[in-house]
Amino acid sequence: MKRKPFLVVVFALLASSAFAASPKPVVVYTFTCNGSAFWRIGPCPNGGTPYSLLQGSDGNFYGNAQVSSEGRSNNGGTVFSVTTGGKFTLLHTFRAGANGTYANGNNPGQLIEGTDGKLYGTTINGGANSPPGDGVLFRVNKDGSGFRVIHRFCSQTSCADGFAVTAMVAGTDGNLYGTTAYGGTGCDCGAIFRVTPSGEYKIVFSFNRSTDGYYPTSLILGPDGSLYGSSLVFLFKYTPATKAFQAFPLKFPLVHGAQSSGGVSVIGANGNFYGLYATYGVNGVGLFEVERDGSNLQAFPYYNTIAGGGTPERLILASDGNIWLSDYNGVDGDGDILSLSPSDGTVLQTLTPFGTSAPVGANPGGIIQAKDGNLWGTTTDFGHASHGHFAAGTVFKLNVGLPPR
Repeated sequence: MKRKPFLVVVFALLASSAFAASPKPVVVYTFTCNGSAFWRIGPCPNGGTPYSLLQGSDGNFYGNAQVSSEGRSNNGGTVFSVTTGGKFTLLHTFRAGANGTYANGNNPGQLIEGTDGKLYGTTINGGANSPPGDGVLFRVNKDGSGFRVIHRFCSQTSCADGFAVTAMVAGTDGNLYGTTAYGGTGCDCGAIFRVTPSGEYKIVFSFNRSTDGYYPTSLILGPDGSLYGSSLVFLFKYTPATKAFQAFPLKFPLVHGAQSSGGVSVIGANGNFYGLYATYGVNGVGLFEVERDGSNLQAFPYYNTIAGGGTPERLILASDGNIWLSDYNGVDGDGDILSLSPSDGTVLQTLTPFGTSAPVGANPGGIIQAKDGNLWGTTTDFGHASHGHFAAGTVFKLNVGLPPR
């Protein structure tokens, strides 16, 4: 039998090792707009700048694209679905009314699935006081039917009904809960709201700057059915069944003499919370761990020294037990995907498949892990499109060898 040259074998091994270390994303769908790729101005019939993505209980993927046109008028937006096989369905388009305002929402942001199987989302703009407006909370069925505006934010005196939604979760009691960074009664420090299956919107808690923190940035459903989250320098717990609220100070360390701060994002396999922290005026960002009562906060050394810490997006606890996240800009401006060790916060992997000329596009939004173990996500710009069109982001999947969930 003829033997292969040694150098060829070595090269093949190195190539296979490099491929294993640098998996490539698969483009599932590309959002294309009508117009010149040079000018990048024109309508996007199915939406552009996709951001949020979730896997529904039916196995399909659902998301929001933030605009319906690129260039001079970045308005509109869409809600869409994509099957695992790549079939795209446009579910809803946000359009201006006859007077040019977006009373039913403009520029969608977050999207989650409620316990009733419906999709709930928010828009950044539109609604009351449009333009620009402070956004709406909407609901739509997974087939695109039954679109309904549940609430228009900042429609009450002094915005007591809250605005600028930062997080939403489906509670164990069948209701939807969310946090707003601003509004509420008192000090305009933010609030927790509740939405019932019938569509009743109500503020259930308003933050007090001195005792509860302010500007809540996260909301997590705990294993005990309570809601946990972060307000500035506090970890909070809200129990829907009793309406009890507790706040625990988060004692972040000084970095170069400056006070650090951060917010919880995920519950680890050990039951503790994990999140990212940073320090104003100090380059970099790091992972921290804290118990559910705010005690034993462990701030791991910064995992990067990027100016401003970079732009990390939503953290997830993957099936390998590690923390994964995407960074919108990353080290080169186009974004990357990272995995971090929950034991010491160090970087385990850095994947940089994004770029303005890459088929997958650039600047990823948050990633999720699908039931089959693959990572799914969106890029908010670029990608490949045919002549006479330009790409405004993609939906992609990435196999990094994680076990199914």
